[in-house]
Amino acid sequence: MASLKQRGIDVYNWFERRLGVFTPAIEAAEHPVPSNTSSWWYVFGSAATIILVLQVVTGVLLALVYAPTASQAWGSLEFLDHNVKLGWFLRAMHGWGSDFMIAIVLIHLAQVFLFGAYKFPRELTWIIGVFLLLLTLGMAFTGQVLRFDQDAYWGLGIGASIVSRVPVIGGPLVGLMLGGPIIAGPTLSRFFTLHVFVIPGILLGLVALHLLMVIRLGINDWPMPGRLVSKKTYVQEYHQLTEKTGIPFVPDAAWKDAVFGAAIMLAIMACALWFGPFGPTGQPDPTIIETAPKPDFAFLWIYAVLAYLPPSIETPVLFIAPVIGIGVMLLLPLVSGEGEKHWSRRPVAVLMVAVIAVTLGAFTRLGMYTPWSPIMNAWTSDTIPTQYLHDRTPLERQGALVLQNKQCRNCHSIGGAGGMRGPALDSVASRLTEDQMIRQVLQGGGNMPAYGNALNPSETTALVQFLKTLRGGDLTPAVDASRKMAMTSEQTPPATPNQPAPEGK
Repeated sequence: MASLKQRGIDVYNWFERRLGVFTPAIEAAEHPVPSNTSSWWYVFGSAATIILVLQVVTGVLLALVYAPTASQAWGSLEFLDHNVKLGWFLRAMHGWGSDFMIAIVLIHLAQVFLFGAYKFPRELTWIIGVFLLLLTLGMAFTGQVLRFDQDAYWGLGIGASIVSRVPVIGGPLVGLMLGGPIIAGPTLSRFFTLHVFVIPGILLGLVALHLLMVIRLGINDWPMPGRLVSKKTYVQEYHQLTEKTGIPFVPDAAWKDAVFGAAIMLAIMACALWFGPFGPTGQPDPTIIETAPKPDFAFLWIYAVLAYLPPSIETPVLFIAPVIGIGVMLLLPLVSGEGEKHWSRRPVAVLMVAVIAVTLGAFTRLGMYTPWSPIMNAWTSDTIPTQYLHDRTPLERQGALVLQNKQCRNCHSIGGAGGMRGPALDSVASRLTEDQMIRQVLQGGGNMPAYGNALNPSETTALVQFLKTLRGGDLTPAVDASRKMAMTSEQTPPATPNQPAPEGK
């Protein structure tokens, strides 16, 4: 047993003399940190790193099957979901890992800001952290595009239209992003390269630099009211605190990071099992223009902001607000690198975090509702007014029940009762023909979703027959003008040289 142990030590020493990586790694893991940093508030950075490892591993496995071509991308995801054992779970882990990573990085950034950890000597650590957040968001956006479903296709189209508004260089930027004048195979190849090689490479490099600086400069000590940061004395005070109360990061401080990281991994697995992967939705189809692409969870707040912005100020807000926000974050440690760190002495900082959190939460919540499915205040249990049921056939009355049971009155009103999101139905038959009603019900359009999968043919027939009776009193039913012209042409005899055409024809 002793000889076996000695052989192991000899092997270790043989590699260490040639590589020289084990000793620095052990020293980094056991480096002393102030005991007051062994707190649950200091676990978010480690959790983000753990999720990053998860994303790299699952991303590599997905890349083995995924085909980054316009003709095969959607099909390869369907193949993963239905033909590869646990392929759907792998996709779900990768998708939910992305959302969790964004949330953890945001929380970590807010915690660093509230704890004043961006101040001297950790200014560059904060700046690198800001770029890590932007790269994480870039990974999420490019990942959504790689699904190359209907949402991704039209969402990218919206993104391209936004980029095109950049003064002077908007057109070339769109060409660079799409790889041509339209969204096609070159577009997907570029986003695949960004998602798999470019952004992860930069991200991993900055993470390594970020961790190196954390080890070299030390973990920010727990902020105490009245303990000010001074460039002249802080480093000496920090070393004195570490010598007096220091504990090795591994295992004394790291066990909380490990527990929290494990909890986050279990949460990602639970979401993957319960909710499954994101998409893909329908295949990308450029001919289907009446669609409402919705971004992934991390970008829902932008979706809502754009929906509420007046068109006149949309472009300035899109290009000025982000530049100002990122600029402020990058300049923050350079402008406010000294002074008080405790949040109780920095009420403006606390107010800023609270306002930003509430704003993002509110707009994200609003972004979860498409224009046709808001929070309703119309009672679908209200019965159809009796005046709309008099002198109706059994089929038409059945249509009234369909209208009621399918909750159409959440959006549409009849007799002044019901939702206001869609047009009132009291005179719908004077505006739409029977064919137009059928098409609108089955395929949707405008702010109305398609109900083709929610209604069987008999229900559709009954509903349209009831809607045909709603003509607002004595209004004339809607008529297809093109069909009327065709019928008139068929009934009119052709004119001959000896017989003029009938008058008015």
